Amino acid sequence: MASAAVARPPPPTQAGPSVPPIRPAPLSPAQEEAKPLPADPGVDVGVLKELAKTGLVEALNSVPGGKTLVLDPTLAGPLGLVTEVSLLKQHGVDKMFWLEAGALSAQTTNIIYLCRPQIRWMKIIAEQIKGHTAANERHAYTLLLVPRRTILCDRILEEEGVFGDITLGQLKLEFIPLEEDVLSLEMENTYKEVFLDGDNTAIYYSAQALMTVQQAFGLFPRIIGKGDASKRLCDLLLRMRQAGLADDPTSPSLSLPSTVLDSLIVLDRQVDMLTPMCTQLTYQGLIDELMGIKNSYVEVDATLLSAAPQPMGGQPPTAPALGGSTQPKTKKHLLQASTDAVFSELRDQNFSVVAGHLNRLARRLTEDYEGRHRAQTVEQLRDFVGRLGGMQSEHQSLRLHTGLSEQIVPMTQTEIFNKSLEVQQNLIAGYDVNAQYNTIEDLINREAPLHVVVRLLCLFSITVGGIKPKTLENTKREILQTYGYQYLPLLLHLSTLNLLCKSPAPHLPLQSLRKHLRLLVDDISEQSPSDIAYVYSGYAPLSIRLVQCVSMKPAVVAAEMGEKAVGEHKEGKVTPRAHPIMGWKGFEEIVRSVPGETFDEVQKPEGDGTGKVDLLPKGHSTTTVVFFLGGCTYTEIAALRWMSRQTRGTWTSVPSRAVSDDDWAGRKYLICTTSIVNGSSLIDSLSPPPWAPIST
Repeated sequence: MASAAVARPPPPTQAGPSVPPIRPAPLSPAQEEAKPLPADPGVDVGVLKELAKTGLVEALNSVPGGKTLVLDPTLAGPLGLVTEVSLLKQHGVDKMFWLEAGALSAQTTNIIYLCRPQIRWMKIIAEQIKGHTAANERHAYTLLLVPRRTILCDRILEEEGVFGDITLGQLKLEFIPLEEDVLSLEMENTYKEVFLDGDNTAIYYSAQALMTVQQAFGLFPRIIGKGDASKRLCDLLLRMRQAGLADDPTSPSLSLPSTVLDSLIVLDRQVDMLTPMCTQLTYQGLIDELMGIKNSYVEVDATLLSAAPQPMGGQPPTAPALGGSTQPKTKKHLLQASTDAVFSELRDQNFSVVAGHLNRLARRLTEDYEGRHRAQTVEQLRDFVGRLGGMQSEHQSLRLHTGLSEQIVPMTQTEIFNKSLEVQQNLIAGYDVNAQYNTIEDLINREAPLHVVVRLLCLFSITVGGIKPKTLENTKREILQTYGYQYLPLLLHLSTLNLLCKSPAPHLPLQSLRKHLRLLVDDISEQSPSDIAYVYSGYAPLSIRLVQCVSMKPAVVAAEMGEKAVGEHKEGKVTPRAHPIMGWKGFEEIVRSVPGETFDEVQKPEGDGTGKVDLLPKGHSTTTVVFFLGGCTYTEIAALRWMSRQTRGTWTSVPSRAVSDDDWAGRKYLICTTSIVNGSSLIDSLSPPPWAPIST
């Protein structure tokens, strides 16, 4: 397993006539095999974005005239991904305010509140309405709850005496496309609510959102998953389908299997807490770890977003100098591959190869600019001018990502970062665990960031099966004395979740999982990866290995074939292949050893007692939906994208005849999640503010 691979790179330097149709002759079997697969349109997630935008517009139009919009701050990011301020103004929004305690001064008659169905918002809204009444201000109030109206909110408003003064509705804001292959509910506290508080509201919202996906693209032929919360979600989905069929027995989206989706794989976060507690090593993952990405936006130095000057002569584009005597101004920037070609190439790469990639891009861009000197004819000049806009856009993107890389590199070269990375890798490998605990205690004594310490302690507890009682009590005391007693609730919550507990405790059978699921891959190549383990420089995320057990079995079976097979795989002799979705077949025992329920449900076509599904047409690609309940990391997304690029064969869920090579086509993955998380954000969600009561 490579150690501290992320700290290696230095900061990068930029640099005729129509003819009658002819019926084609039939192809021979060899020609048919060599024929390229047709382009796969995939699943158009833009449909879900349009649904959200249309719902918002209809809700605004239901209130005639000018209106003041009072917005829940936590909804600003999600709404910004589906609409623009200009669209709100087009539909009558005159002013916008944050929903916060205190008086609200509105000039319009109509006031629209848009918020999550939470008690604190209901109390603030009630206070503002009563304040207007006391001041003899007359307004018409509308409350839109996201994603649905709840009885609890009705009761709070009724107790506050304002229920009759407000018109209640709901805005069905469900999956929001972050990228063309990533959908998120943007519900940040799902992990805490479901696994700590025992609140299953997020499971219900998730089921509703997945039902919307089925209504848009057809019935999931098969629902497969792991985890207790995942099982509750699966059961709820099946009940929702039956309820929908009772209302409309002829609904094709509920009675016929999808022609583009082959299955739904559901994993809850509690099944694999190893992965988020490890430091992400992909480019986008490290940005999230060290700088923070929220609703696809990141705070960057404003100078990196300024217009880039066109390079002259033979000098390559260079990044602006960072630092200075004054604190640089920051600006939010949307990190999205659809608008940033350079980011599209970099986001899923291991950070150790990003510097070289940026240098190659800088040299190529310089050569493209130099093309103007080689243009000799008007046609060549016209061609250069036509490409100039794209080159300048790419130049600006290159400056941005070079600047971000230069900021990240010093952070990855600190002693604490590399010590933490070394401990993580040794714990997963099961190497000298006592020495790793001594290192963690040393980090506490050196007052390393609390997130670093807590993540390492949780990783130790998960991999070893708890910490000796006396040692754990001493460590907790040291944490409280070093960082403050306000973190006592955090330690209690971690113990409740079995993330930081006394030995012996429930834990992953890591030794068996390392062997049978090949969680560790030696000599992984970050430059030309042959396995998903490249995202952590040697550790293959357990959650994604479980997905491979369902949708890419040969990649996992390679572990059982010995080093020879693994070597052949690295040399390109063994290509990972997708295959029919047949549930956990072949991995039942090892998957059962992972804590949480295991399930595999076939959604039979209505009126068909066999449950068999016909194969898709030859060469037809399909999509597997992977849903993470409780959040997923950017490295897990990167690993699934790598799998999408590697697989070259699949068919639909339940076979009705034998497989042949002619049935193979391509498989893509559509990643759905309640939110994007990392170890630090999960810890933050478990740490209440100082004024909050301690849960018991």
